[in-house]
Amino acid sequence: MRESLEPLRALRAVRHYRPDPVPRESVERIVEAARWTGSARNRQPWRFVAVTDAALRGELSRCGAYAVHLAAAPVVLVLASVANEFSDTLFDMGRVTQSVCLAARELGLGSCPTTFHPAENVSRVAALLGLPAGWLPRHAVAMGYPAAAPSPSAVPTGRLRTAELLRWM
Repeated sequence: MRESLEPLRALRAVRHYRPDPVPRESVERIVEAARWTGSARNRQPWRFVAVTDAALRGELSRCGAYAVHLAAAPVVLVLASVANEFSDTLFDMGRVTQSVCLAARELGLGSCPTTFHPAENVSRVAALLGLPAGWLPRHAVAMGYPAAAPSPSAVPTGRLRTAELLRWM
């Protein structure tokens, strides 16, 4: 059983990429896999925009405090969610984002999810991408072939032990 969970255990955020382009076919395979992610009432409240244009990726990198790595990624997959009042839409977006990251890893790509915030940045991204009214681009996933990360990292490593996270009743 441990082996079957290895893709989940091994998934890491990758923020440094080689400049090699990601084939269009790979991005389409990732979206094909991700579209099968479960969603509440099967609403599938997501749409995807693949951004490879360097200038546009640069603009996206300025739309959130943690989006700077988008500029260097060969492809940024923006995930737009339908604007509605359902509380489970953001949950569904988290699920599909994880599916994108796992599919990317299976194809040998590194990935790192990010959010666009505050609301002004979401509106700016929607305008940059020409999204139709009613679609909010709150999330994106940077993807590319991993490059060595500079050392040391400011991000802590490791995980809390299961016993620290799980309580039985």
